[in-house]
Amino acid sequence: MAIALIVNHGKRTVDAEPDKPLLWALREDLDLRGTKFGCGAGLCGACTVILDGVAVRSCQTPISEAVGKQIITIEAVTTLPAGKRVVDAWVDLDVPQCGYCQAGQIMSATALLTRTPKPGHDDIVAGMSGNICRCATYLRIQKAIRKAAGLAAVADGA
Repeated sequence: MAIALIVNHGKRTVDAEPDKPLLWALREDLDLRGTKFGCGAGLCGACTVILDGVAVRSCQTPISEAVGKQIITIEAVTTLPAGKRVVDAWVDLDVPQCGYCQAGQIMSATALLTRTPKPGHDDIVAGMSGNICRCATYLRIQKAIRKAAGLAAVADGA
């Protein structure tokens, strides 16, 4: 079945069943491989994309739920003002170690800053909840989010 999607500001068509996870439509059908498979249960955040401004786990989102909505993946995150600031902060602060989770982290951070341009510490923790980093770069991630938001670093060095 042909399913029309709006991905990274362009119209795309996927030949798939409506219950196919968005993650696999992006990776297999549209060759957008920046969105990672992590746990497959929506628990780790590696597969996060932005769907109409909201960070969602693409491994648990059927493509039928994305029809008519703007899907932004890591490949186009810098087309969003907050996404550009987040990526710049990530690079400036050398946030990643292994890097596997970083696409999902960046997508969640971008959605957070789009929704809450000047987040407090609790906003950042809540907004990034469910994004797991096996290298434990959480303090650098939080520092990068604060930098992207134009906020000062906190006393603990994060």
